[in-house]
Amino acid sequence: MSRLSIFADLACLAVAAWLAGTGQLAAQAGPALAGKVSAGQEALEGVLVSAKKSGSTITVTVVSDKDGRYSFPAARLEPGRYSLRIRATGYDLDGSDQVLVAADKTATADLALRKTGDISTQLTNAEWLASLPGTDAQKGQLLNCVGCHTLARPLNSKYSADDFLTTILPRMQGYVNQSIPAHPQLRRAERLMEERGDQRVQVYRGAAEYLASINLSSHPAWNFELKTLPRPTGAATRVIYTEYDLPRETIEPHDVVVDSRGTVWYSSFGEQNLGRLDPKTGAVTEFAIPEHKPGFPTGLLGLRSDQEGNLWFGNMYQATIAKFDPRTETFRFWPLEGEENIDAAQINMVSPQGSGVDGKVWAQNNGFAGVHRLDIASGKIETFEPFKGAAGSHNIYDVVPDSKNNVFFTDFRQRHIGRIDAKTGAIKLYEIPTPDSAPRRGSMDAQDRLWFGEYHADRIGMFDTRSEQFKEWPVTPKWSAPYDVTTDKNGDAWTGSMLSDRVTRLNPATGDAINYLLPRSTNIRRVFVDNSTTPVTFWAGNNHGASIVKVEPLE
Repeated sequence: MSRLSIFADLACLAVAAWLAGTGQLAAQAGPALAGKVSAGQEALEGVLVSAKKSGSTITVTVVSDKDGRYSFPAARLEPGRYSLRIRATGYDLDGSDQVLVAADKTATADLALRKTGDISTQLTNAEWLASLPGTDAQKGQLLNCVGCHTLARPLNSKYSADDFLTTILPRMQGYVNQSIPAHPQLRRAERLMEERGDQRVQVYRGAAEYLASINLSSHPAWNFELKTLPRPTGAATRVIYTEYDLPRETIEPHDVVVDSRGTVWYSSFGEQNLGRLDPKTGAVTEFAIPEHKPGFPTGLLGLRSDQEGNLWFGNMYQATIAKFDPRTETFRFWPLEGEENIDAAQINMVSPQGSGVDGKVWAQNNGFAGVHRLDIASGKIETFEPFKGAAGSHNIYDVVPDSKNNVFFTDFRQRHIGRIDAKTGAIKLYEIPTPDSAPRRGSMDAQDRLWFGEYHADRIGMFDTRSEQFKEWPVTPKWSAPYDVTTDKNGDAWTGSMLSDRVTRLNPATGDAINYLLPRSTNIRRVFVDNSTTPVTFWAGNNHGASIVKVEPLE
């Protein structure tokens, strides 16, 4: 059993009393809560210890050091009763999870851990993939599953290959990509540049046979060893996490951004709301968005700001480009019209970063691999189709403008970066060195270098748009599948994962990286760095956990 005790640091109290007597405002010298984490006689490094005050929506997490010791700074935990939880794969907390934090005192909670009875409940998607038998190509099929749910769901199922082929996979294909078990939504039409007919059947058959070979359909337990990743060490333990719970489990904070005033904004992936979070109090305000295509799936995806601080987003299957003015709290909309407003139309990304150059905003359309350009003044929308008439499947995933408002796009189904000239409309494609890399989402730095995640290649990619040269860096662990990449004021590149529950901070000059393990299962999409703090602060949404996560490296 763990020893859970609370005591006052007498020296701190004496100093506080003296300062109070002199009329000075005393600040607590020691931590608010501290202790040691151990399993038997072994001190454990890299254990995430989380504290949540009773009645609060905010959870603070720290990590134990090489001696097993952890501490919460006094400024992070106000007085009150807290529930504790830990994250250490293979272990559970043994004993009480309650502690009382008092003012001007250090509460002590020494935590004893015991071996868990069922390690499968603690595996990340990346650990499941590392454990599974089969080729990388077979496992790679499952990267499409984690957008809606964890891999534990199909792997715990008892469906046969025929069940998957005739029922389960077609049903999954019928859901839009913002679906989660608590809020599924059906497609109204299929995207135009996807597999069809026999080609789709072959894809389904391969996936069905593989899934039935690794789930529980033919044996009572998995016939492979469950493998886990090591706990954090060294620099990866010197960090503080803050999680902000959102009001409903159906809120999917796909994109999270912080404005110049420190206000946090998020896009609701499956609902018609733009959200605002006060990071000081955890209070959430939602701004309702009208439907422009009633009966079609709801939700918004990309959230980016222009030079004036307006927030722009794509309202996905509502086929609408939208702008929100935070000062007046009002929206403006530009819906697609005519033949481009097909049932499969899906505007995910809207990019206004270069609109100050020519008054135009770029967007993409996932329904037919198209790129749109909006003239803000006239409201006219023109359309480019880089792959019209091309063979094979294509998926224009992101559109990112450079300093002259030329736009660069990623083809998620292939290995290309594309460019559309802002003045001539000329289109050019560039081939990424790594085959089947699946470039997904990214950002442009001040040197007009496009940084992006290579989802199928476990790499961070960079394309220098001036020299037209690529550079790539591997991301660990395997099956991280980086979704998005951004750079900070120090030149470090940051990415997150839908699979590993880790945030990666890369030094491109040296290739060295730090992987910060997050406090709980965290499905990350967009990544954002606040450069106004020192050190910088990383933000992301937990898309399947209805929460927003702040990561503060301590160095």
